[in-house]
Amino acid sequence: MHVVIMGCGRVGSTLARSLEDRNHTVSIIDSDPDAFRRLGPTFNGDKVTGYGFDQEVLQKAGIKRADAFAAVSSGDNSNIIAARVARETFGIQQVVARIYDPGRAEVYQRLGITTVATVKWTADQVLRRILPAGAEPDFRDPSGTIRLDHIMVPEQWIGQRTIHLQEQSRSRIAWIDRLGEGMLPTRETVIQEGDMLHLVMREETAPHAYAVLDRGPEED
Repeated sequence: MHVVIMGCGRVGSTLARSLEDRNHTVSIIDSDPDAFRRLGPTFNGDKVTGYGFDQEVLQKAGIKRADAFAAVSSGDNSNIIAARVARETFGIQQVVARIYDPGRAEVYQRLGITTVATVKWTADQVLRRILPAGAEPDFRDPSGTIRLDHIMVPEQWIGQRTIHLQEQSRSRIAWIDRLGEGMLPTRETVIQEGDMLHLVMREETAPHAYAVLDRGPEED
C-alpha cells in the first residue's frame, strides 16, 4: 500500500514508522518542517511541507496513487477537511480522521469517514480498567446500539454448547480465544475451561446477558 498521512506529531510519526516496518510506502505532510525530525534517520518515505487539505500538496504526496489517507494532526477542522478532500476529490476509500470532539466524530462516522475520537477512546480505555467486568465494553458502535465484550467463561457454563449460551443470553459469540488461538464457534462447539468469549450484543440486552452468564444455563 501507499499511505498518505497528514500530521507528523507523535501519532503521525509513529504511524508512519509502523507502516514502513510493514513494508508499505508512506508520504507524510506537515506544515512545520521541524516536525519531520520525529521520524528519525531511518525513515525512507516522502516528507512534504504544507497543509494536508491543499490539493497540490496532496498530489505532491502521491494521493492519486494512494490506497489510504490518515488525517492525524492536532486540529479537528483540518483533519475533517483533509479527510473529505481525500475521499470526495481523490476518491480514496480508506480514510481515517483523528477527532478530539466525540460528538463531531459520531457525525462524520455516519457520513462515511472513519474517525478516531481520541478523548473518548482514552476515557473508555481507563473506564474499562477501573470498573467491574461488563460495565464498559471493548467496543461500541458509533450509534451506541451494539457492543462487544470479552469475558472469561464462567465456571457454570463450562461443558455447555455455545448455541445454548447465545440463545439464553441473546448475544452472539464472535470468536473464542482458546489456548492462545482464536476460533470461530459452530453450533456443536462446547465451551471449555479457560475460554475467553468475545460476545456481541445490543446495549439494552447487556444486563440480561450478564445475568444469564452469572446464573448459569437453564435446563431444556
